[in-house]
Amino acid sequence: MRRAFVMITHGQLSHLCRRNFSSTLPWRASWGFIGLGQMGYNMAKNLRSRISPSDTLIVCDIDANITARFVQELSATDKLDIQVAKCARELAENSETIITSLPGPESVKLVFESIVGEAVPPPAGQERLFIDCSTIDLTTSHDVARAVISSGWGQFVDAPMSGGVVGAQTGSLTFMFGASGSPQLVNRVTSALLLMGKKAWHLGDQGAGLCGKLANNYLLAISNIATAEAMNMGIKCGLDPKVLSEMINSSTGRCWSSAVNNPVPGVVETAPACRNYDGGFGIHLMKKDLKLATAVAQEFQTPLMLAEKALEIYNQTEKFHKGKDFSVVYQYIANQSH
Repeated sequence: MRRAFVMITHGQLSHLCRRNFSSTLPWRASWGFIGLGQMGYNMAKNLRSRISPSDTLIVCDIDANITARFVQELSATDKLDIQVAKCARELAENSETIITSLPGPESVKLVFESIVGEAVPPPAGQERLFIDCSTIDLTTSHDVARAVISSGWGQFVDAPMSGGVVGAQTGSLTFMFGASGSPQLVNRVTSALLLMGKKAWHLGDQGAGLCGKLANNYLLAISNIATAEAMNMGIKCGLDPKVLSEMINSSTGRCWSSAVNNPVPGVVETAPACRNYDGGFGIHLMKKDLKLATAVAQEFQTPLMLAEKALEIYNQTEKFHKGKDFSVVYQYIANQSH
């Protein structure tokens, strides 16, 4: 009998080798990483650089070109053990700690169904730890956690992160995680996350990490718009944008959106605004997080009075600046002044 927590067709799972998967990778102390997108690629690079040289890192992504590039890039400088799994199930079978960084709830469901969806028990060995760094809804995360635990595969924690692509590149991400279990489990999760970031906050039981991340990103969504409006107002008044920014960042208006990700071109050289708003945190991702935060707020009956207006602004911005960093909202607001 199958263990299933989401309805997925056999065709959808074919690329993940749901049936007749091969286990050609040797069983050993190893790490698995699934999802080499903008964030995951850099997180996996930092993970490989910080674990023991004798450890194995197994990677898996739906795009074979990405995994090939990852192996080639890291093998060019260091002779480290990096392997590519044919599918998520193979990776999970041969790893003790499995980290996932996926774009949304459907991807998370698909991957974990391919791992635990069969009634075949996992091979014996140290209890596996699944750390999902994706930002998804609470219901999906709870469902996946129950499926992993009830199937006997191991433990599951939610551990979304903050810091963006730059944080992933520099290994300075902040993780917030939810783990229901012993202090030993919390210590194991913390140790794993600090291989990819600078801080790891245990916020409570499973699901607490997502609640913390969505609270943070709701605030980020609002402060980004407010920073764009404030900068636009000052510039229209004739103020020099760099001087205005320095004043704000030495005063009570200082925030991440003003100091690190300033939305005005030419103010912060490392910000996406100085490279035509390319890279960074996409508008579509901020819209996704706003919707998830609104859903959590509704579930717990707490008001988010600015959420609807913020989502409207990001929707309008995306019409003119699709695919750009969410700080491009400054351009949309500046154009409304004309």
